[in-house]
Amino acid sequence: MEFFDVVKNRFSCRKFSSKPVEDEKLNKILEAARLAPTAKNAQPVKIWVIKSPEALEKIKSTAPFAWLKDVNIILAVGGTTEGAFLRPSDNRTFGDVDATIVATHLMLAIENEGLGSTWIGFFDVPKIKEFFPEMKDYDLVALFPVAYKADGAEPSDRHEKRKSKDELVKIL
Repeated sequence: MEFFDVVKNRFSCRKFSSKPVEDEKLNKILEAARLAPTAKNAQPVKIWVIKSPEALEKIKSTAPFAWLKDVNIILAVGGTTEGAFLRPSDNRTFGDVDATIVATHLMLAIENEGLGSTWIGFFDVPKIKEFFPEMKDYDLVALFPVAYKADGAEPSDRHEKRKSKDELVKIL
């Protein structure tokens, strides 16, 4: 798929099929994330692939969305300050920024593979960290269901609503 088509066609899918996602597609998605640029290439990011029925049950209980019922893979993305770029002028660490860059690559790669997803930011972080202690030192920025779009899956009414270029861009 052409990049601009991927960007234009991607939408927050909330209607999924239970058809299993092929390992080949998942591996391509994860490779796109691995190749994402990070500050100083420090890569202070982790992606957790939630696939087992037990892990899926736990992660789904932290995000109150009935439309997750048919999803068999959820990707959790987090960044850490450990080893992350530290901007000298204000001591800001970039672990969360790097995790967001990786998450964006995941989101677009999912669309490129003909699958659906949505960037979930509304979830119970303390509960996730209780269920998955390996995530405790990470700033969790997103959950991504990875699944085939169900018949009739369409963008929300807000999908086409965008600021104009003049509102968004200021040339100095």
